[in-house]
Amino acid sequence: MKAALLENVGTPLVVRELTLDEPHEGEVLVRVEAAGVCHSDQHYLAGDLRCPLPVVPGHEGAGVVEAVGPGVTRVAPGDRVCLMWRPRCGQCRNCLVGRPALCEAAGIQASSGGLLDGTSRLSSAGAKVHHLLGVSCFAEYSVVSERAVVPVPEGVPAEIAAIAGCAVITGVGAVLNAIGRCAGDGIVIFGAGGVGLSSVLGAVLAGANPIVAVDVVPERLEMAASLGATHTVNAARDDVADALHTIRPGGMEWAIEAIGRPATLETAVDVLRPGGTLVAVGLGAVGTTFSVPINVLVQREKRVVGSLYGSANPLVDLPRLFELYLAGRLPLDALVGRRYTLDHINEAFADLTSGSVGRGVVLPWESQ
Repeated sequence: MKAALLENVGTPLVVRELTLDEPHEGEVLVRVEAAGVCHSDQHYLAGDLRCPLPVVPGHEGAGVVEAVGPGVTRVAPGDRVCLMWRPRCGQCRNCLVGRPALCEAAGIQASSGGLLDGTSRLSSAGAKVHHLLGVSCFAEYSVVSERAVVPVPEGVPAEIAAIAGCAVITGVGAVLNAIGRCAGDGIVIFGAGGVGLSSVLGAVLAGANPIVAVDVVPERLEMAASLGATHTVNAARDDVADALHTIRPGGMEWAIEAIGRPATLETAVDVLRPGGTLVAVGLGAVGTTFSVPINVLVQREKRVVGSLYGSANPLVDLPRLFELYLAGRLPLDALVGRRYTLDHINEAFADLTSGSVGRGVVLPWESQ
């Protein structure tokens, strides 16, 4: 099969013919119909996040089940599925206490370069190739654990199902799960990429007001406004703190940081009202830190919390997102930007890093 391969950090992806083994027990072979282009993949390409090499990137995908291994009961050949990079084992402490986004087995898989059993189904001329986050969907086919797939209902296009599996569940979940009730509260969202725009949609669903989007790309801010942001702030032109004080004197109840940039995180804490909470969603390079004055946390009772994968239970939350999409309450079509063939995947990442509007989507079976 054809797949995009990262051979060395900082080098372009190369499209190669790779060997993909049949699914083992509890695994599923998926024909990949669409794969989203995510900043997390870019972090791995640049070496900001680490994984074993060579590796097939791509962790935001959807497709059709082609075959199943022994013991698979949740899906069957012909089923349309969304791929999850954070499957739950259902047995570790985090899964048992209702925090499957922190599943210990999924965490081990994320760093091992294999599937849940630690082994790989990918190879090139007999040499091992690694999986990224147990998905590796920048390819024509992917073998994943059955725990890493969620059925997709009719009426949900593959590209919508793909971005729902990472950007949307992360951004919407940061509001609906990590924050929860916030009707009438002010929320500011730093970063209007795929995750940030999804947080705007989540804030609309939750009834937050005002909803402020902050970015440096005017077109992204226009997109945020079209999706329901009541205000936008261009951080390249305006003083963010002053602008937010004008919008919400006294500070914002909630902030979501979807960039992973220390200076932005610090600004997000500054603009909170006493008792406000920052939800950190964006990933930074390994070892990146930011500073918060201790007395700000103590005397003003501000809080900083992290949210991985939207603090979601994907087996529950993804079907819910699909229902909202089909009901017209979650306009995800607007999030999809340019579409690319697998052979143009490096162009997709160039557009991503340049700040292009909308989520890029790779269509592995398209030829031009």
